[in-house]
Amino acid sequence: MQNIKMDILGLSTSPSSGGAYALILSEAEGNRRLPIIIGTFEAQAIALELESIKPPRPMTHDLLKNMVVSLGSNVEQVIINDLNEGTFFAQIHCKKDDEPFELDARPSDAIALAIRFGAPIFVSVSVLEEAGIETEEGSKTADKSKTKGKQKSADGGDELSKLEELEKELQTAIETENYEKAAKLRDQIQKMKG
Repeated sequence: MQNIKMDILGLSTSPSSGGAYALILSEAEGNRRLPIIIGTFEAQAIALELESIKPPRPMTHDLLKNMVVSLGSNVEQVIINDLNEGTFFAQIHCKKDDEPFELDARPSDAIALAIRFGAPIFVSVSVLEEAGIETEEGSKTADKSKTKGKQKSADGGDELSKLEELEKELQTAIETENYEKAAKLRDQIQKMKG
């Protein structure tokens, strides 16, 4: 299975989901983004490490890193490899004495560890195709191909204009960094196209 390298674009608050955060991953050599809703604690662990802020006592992910290192292991990479009923799944690829092994993890925990080890983050092609949001640079070519002809829906309504309207809303949500709304709009668009 092919995986795509991702960078951490940032963290965004998600007011409608009770204080959760959206962790935004961005395709390293492309224009897709992947928002993942994570908890406050995990967002804090990621943000502290991204900002190189060292708390006075080790946090959970710092402790995990220390344990992994003291056991003679290393985190080589993290792969977000599955999406099932709205839940992302990840694997932490480690190595001990040149023997690779994998650990199942939540993406937020896996990414918090990857940052601490300087390990790359990957997302499987299938997950990125299902849940990724294309930014404006990539959607310009898609917009040109959609304007060739309008399709009528079974009830006689103009389905393509609804689709175009949703895609414009999606683009606005991405530009305003409202990734939770963008994810919902993306799902609506996929249902209409599907």
